[in-house]
Amino acid sequence: MAEAVRQVGGVRRARRGRTAVVCAVLAAAVLAMFCVSLSFGDMVVPLGEVIATLTGGGDAGSGFVILDLRLPRALVGVLVGLAFGLSGATFQSLLRNPLASPDVIGISQGASATAVVASVVFGLSGTGLSAAALAGALVTGAAIYLLGWRKGVAGYRLVLVGVGVGAGLSSVVSYVLTSSQVTEAQNALVWLTGSLNGASTGQVWPLLGALVVLVPLTLLASRGLGALQLGDDTAAGLGTPVERSRVLLIGCAVALAGVATAAAGPVGFVAFVSAPVARRLLPGGGAALLPSALVGALLVLVADFAAQHLLWSSQFPVGIVTSLIGGPYLLWLLSRANRVGKGG
Repeated sequence: MAEAVRQVGGVRRARRGRTAVVCAVLAAAVLAMFCVSLSFGDMVVPLGEVIATLTGGGDAGSGFVILDLRLPRALVGVLVGLAFGLSGATFQSLLRNPLASPDVIGISQGASATAVVASVVFGLSGTGLSAAALAGALVTGAAIYLLGWRKGVAGYRLVLVGVGVGAGLSSVVSYVLTSSQVTEAQNALVWLTGSLNGASTGQVWPLLGALVVLVPLTLLASRGLGALQLGDDTAAGLGTPVERSRVLLIGCAVALAGVATAAAGPVGFVAFVSAPVARRLLPGGGAALLPSALVGALLVLVADFAAQHLLWSSQFPVGIVTSLIGGPYLLWLLSRANRVGKGG
């Protein structure tokens, strides 16, 4: 018995050590990409000058370019990626389904439909538009949960209900866009693609404040996630309050997706792809919530850099690049699920 306990303890220590190493490497990669984002552009600023400017030195020209033009965009990218990555990992682990990410089960579509109606019909912009998108995500998440509840919530039922709700909300977006003026439709389409163009300091602080609350709350709520992944009956037998834990985790995941969408629009496939990548880095590492969040931040930074500097001469919305990555992955996932005879 003592030998078994010792071996289990050794496995746990090894897993924690590998998780710490992976998180440290991912954090270093995010920091490196963050500095590259600040350094590279129409005016290339040497890395030393970037660090000097961030620490209060540097000349006035570099300060304007880095602090006023590039820093808000990079910060919004990091925070949006963290939120989408953590949200997707929470959904996929809780529902035990790789398709269960907020941009597949209707949460992002809810935020998009509300934002488009608020923008085109009521003429809202800025903070009002972001608040409408967040409210849309929360209401849609609550509706999907209630529609999928049958003496509890099963993963597949919630995913199917979410896909149906998302399809209905997408039709609302299409109707509003086709009945609006061309200029309004163009502006709405840029937002719907997911873009960091024009990101400002005013977007950073509300998003940062929301994540300061939501990230620790999600990690705290995830203490019951391991038991929930074993099934409701087993989780209840282990003393986990099943429905309360599930509602809290879903609420956190919906709120994370909502605040990220409110800040940058529904940046496609970040939530969908981040968790599988993190779990590849940590096989047998469970939900890998924190690594998924870091993968999301890195993915958004790399995609935004490519959208700005590597694709032709125009700046593309970051959502186009993330969709180019996530679309093939979705097709591969569906084809693989068919080959092994399991649903996605």
